[in-house]
Amino acid sequence: MAAKHFKKGLDGRQRDKGGGIRHKRGDTQVKTLRKEYGAHFLAEFRPNTRLDAVLKKKGVDSLHQLLKKK
Repeated sequence: MAAKHFKKGLDGRQRDKGGGIRHKRGDTQVKTLRKEYGAHFLAEFRPNTRLDAVLKKKGVDSLHQLLKKK
């Protein structure tokens, strides 16, 4: 089954069915984020580190907050 694509919202972020901005899942790996944010994104973490572990270590609640912090 193909994934459904929804209109992009503010800052190019994708929206879900209910219209809310879609959030990255906690089990997203750093190597996946590097594809979008560059090869040196979160260079201090191994590629297979999960996003939820990174957020906890950095003391933020979301990827958006992490990006603002950098």
